Amino acid sequence: MKRRDFLKNASAFAGITLLPSSVWAFAKNAKLRTAHIGVGGMGASDLASISSHGMVEVTALCDVDSNNLAAALKLHPSAKTFKDYRKLFEQMGKDIDAVIVSTPDHTHAPAALMAMEMGKPVYCQKPLTHHVSEARAMRKMAEEKKLVTQMGIQIHSWKEYRGTAQLIQTGIIGKVHTVRAWSNKNWGYDGAAPAGSDPVPSTLDWNLWLGTSPDRPYKDKIYHPGNWRKLLDYGCGTLGDMGVHIFDTPYTALALDVPETICCDCRKPNGFSHPEHNVVTYEFPGTDFTAKYLQWVWYDGTDAPKKHKELEMPKGEKLPEQGSMFVGEKGRLLLPHIGYPKLIIENKLEKLDFPVLEEVDHYHQFVDACLGKTEASAPFSYASRLTESILLGVVANRFPNEKLHWDNSAQQFSKEEANLLLDGNYRDF
Repeated sequence: MKRRDFLKNASAFAGITLLPSSVWAFAKNAKLRTAHIGVGGMGASDLASISSHGMVEVTALCDVDSNNLAAALKLHPSAKTFKDYRKLFEQMGKDIDAVIVSTPDHTHAPAALMAMEMGKPVYCQKPLTHHVSEARAMRKMAEEKKLVTQMGIQIHSWKEYRGTAQLIQTGIIGKVHTVRAWSNKNWGYDGAAPAGSDPVPSTLDWNLWLGTSPDRPYKDKIYHPGNWRKLLDYGCGTLGDMGVHIFDTPYTALALDVPETICCDCRKPNGFSHPEHNVVTYEFPGTDFTAKYLQWVWYDGTDAPKKHKELEMPKGEKLPEQGSMFVGEKGRLLLPHIGYPKLIIENKLEKLDFPVLEEVDHYHQFVDACLGKTEASAPFSYASRLTESILLGVVANRFPNEKLHWDNSAQQFSKEEANLLLDGNYRDF
């Protein structure tokens, strides 16, 4: 089933047509009624952060794991509970104002697109989508319906990163020609796919967890709750997880769009999981803040990054385990994940006058935007382009050491086999 058919069927299932919340008139003291899809793990954190806003009323909770649902209900006993987000929309569509999607990656787009189809503002965890085509579809729908949206990339609003973007754009290291970014996390798996099956826990609805992804037998400790990021059908590997965070500031600072070429140095594809070690090289067209072209090199895995002269630190100082290095015509700027940047000129650390900025709560910003008090800083118009860039690198790990050429206007690769990975067939569940 293609995405458009899923949406058509889902809309009929819900049976509701509503005006976008962006045109609703909230009463002066009315609270924003939120529905939370996925309330375990990161979903529990999202629930706590969104509900900490004084103008939020948690109205609906949804999770395929009854243990997660029970824990969330203890905190919000007046909320109605569901295990199927489609039924949540069918029964509560008129009683919710905004939707928070905090599920595994493969369910982001199906749930978020259905919410937006009903005119609901959406906060969706990163990466925005599992497939490139979904990112474009979410951007298009958000724009057409004029919805408030925000991707869950919390550090985008932190002053350390906003200030770094300002410094780069003031030309502190001149025009940037290279960015090197890395994470020593390992959301990959180089072993064989598991054989056989295990009993599905009584607390888990395995069919709903799979959702639109292909059907497969349940295996304990392989998929739910923790290892799905490693697997092609559900997650986007380390690049899709930490890459979104670490790419974000350079992507913003350099005003990038999507790359023209992508090449991934990794093991051969196994059809089941992401590689444990990747070196992905992107080439972006130039902007006002870069050289004619920008090279972007991403490293992940437990030994990341590989040694390079552009990553050498003064006086033998160690690199952070995760971060990025801007390399410009006047010097370098190291941005740790997490922390403030360091300025390196002629291989010496120099004093950095950091901008004085106010604290911004990324979650509260979304709520305030829904209430018409501000604007979201990571709307899907931005998040879709960042996610697309990330996902093109994820696709490249299926074609090791082969340079893929991306045509932004045609929305496709020059290599036909790679285009087959831009979209996914949705299972009818």
